[in-house]
Amino acid sequence: MDAGSAQLVFSPVDFVERDACNTTVVLPCHVVNLKEHNDSNMFVAWKKQGIVLFSFDGAQQRVYRHETVPSANLLSQQDLSKGTASLKLKSSEAEDGNYSCEVTELNREGETKVDLRTVTGRQFDFMESVVISVLLFLIVVFYWAQIGVIALKCETVHKNKTYVAVGCAIFTVLAVIAVVLFIQGGNITINKVGLGFVVLPAVILMVLQYYIFKIVLVDVTRKGYILIGLQSFGFVVALVGFALCISACPSELLSVVIAGLAVMAFEDLLALLYMYTSCSRMKDHQTPRN
Repeated sequence: MDAGSAQLVFSPVDFVERDACNTTVVLPCHVVNLKEHNDSNMFVAWKKQGIVLFSFDGAQQRVYRHETVPSANLLSQQDLSKGTASLKLKSSEAEDGNYSCEVTELNREGETKVDLRTVTGRQFDFMESVVISVLLFLIVVFYWAQIGVIALKCETVHKNKTYVAVGCAIFTVLAVIAVVLFIQGGNITINKVGLGFVVLPAVILMVLQYYIFKIVLVDVTRKGYILIGLQSFGFVVALVGFALCISACPSELLSVVIAGLAVMAFEDLLALLYMYTSCSRMKDHQTPRN
């Protein structure tokens, strides 16, 4: 930009970056050599590919907005007389690309350009995502181990075993989908959906655990109800963490989800040990003695 006497000079800003967490975008435009410092003597026009998206006519105090950017407005009309002609609009209305800001003050004018870019990022911390994936894997393994114990050590009705196995298979498929969506980077919405697949289907586990106890013990014991209660507590904690995570961007509350899943995984380990000892005891009682 030439800095002649009839030219307005701008603070240089080459580009602006945004991510999926940004609900609004500010395109900077600041004139450093205004003389009149009166917005009534100024005209501002923001363009993209030659199309006027927004303009402000200070003499008539008139604003024009293109139909594609109904939220567009000056960042601060009060600061226009100080040289700030920055544009603010909703992120959903702003397309990536090159924008030009043209400012006129009486017979002096100038133009500056700024490039809007979208950067991809992760909604959740990578290491915390790995921990959640590992806990989910352990939960799945512990459940299949319980089914294995029932199949090998307990004399139960085959049909009931099948129902539990089908339920566990459904949860396993959902867990795989959850990890695929949750662990990848680059799309915050997909990460949130993945976290939903991690937490919400976990309600299936409480139903499965109840029926596993019913298959083996017929009547669920006090210990069984305590274990189911512990699992329910872990689910509630994970659910609260999920609600907190999706309401923040970026989220820093995965530790709550981790705590809930850790409680559930611990309960599943205890349930596995409980099933193993219960089935072993039942098998010993059924073994004929000479």
